[in-house]
Amino acid sequence: MTYSLNEIEALVKKAARGCGYDWGIAEEAGKAVRWLASHELPGGEVMVAHLQGDGTDGPPGGLDGVWSNAAGLLCPLTSGAALNDCAERLKVGAAQVMDRVAHPLLVVPFAAWAAVHIKSAVTVNWDGVSATTDGFNLVVQGSRDAQVADVADRLSCRIRPDATGMTAPGLRGELAADAHRVLNEFAQRTYAPATEESRLLGAGAGTSDND
Repeated sequence: MTYSLNEIEALVKKAARGCGYDWGIAEEAGKAVRWLASHELPGGEVMVAHLQGDGTDGPPGGLDGVWSNAAGLLCPLTSGAALNDCAERLKVGAAQVMDRVAHPLLVVPFAAWAAVHIKSAVTVNWDGVSATTDGFNLVVQGSRDAQVADVADRLSCRIRPDATGMTAPGLRGELAADAHRVLNEFAQRTYAPATEESRLLGAGAGTSDND
């Protein structure tokens, strides 16, 4: 089913928060899935898989050299945010490399925002996938299975000034019914449970009947 990009972003933001991410990263998660959905990529489904993970992934242990997480996998959201923060490093022509990244498709929007900062297209590569973007437009090569992989053994991001063949984003995005249901379940964790006091203060007659 198709949804407005605003709907997708808001739902994913609440779902990420419901799964324990702070509001800052949750906002980034919403924007990331919105960006992927605008390019007809299954960001919502990949985000569901990520949020259903075992929680052993985390941020890079350090920002020098190849990024990794000694305790497990790299989280694509916190690693993506770090990539965006370190965008200037890509200007020197060196690739930023990450080892053992969970759900690598989720890194691509962050690379897109890095491309905007440095005013140059960049390419993200992992396990047979190549995603090139100037921040707004995108071209992806590689099988669908590789695109939605649970783990990339090695991911790299580098400048690609000669990029061609990119297509513009759309105005709506697809979100599978199962993914929407699970995201909504996670989002509901952000809602405070009703209490007798809140019911009395809320709309309607509460416990009284004026009829």
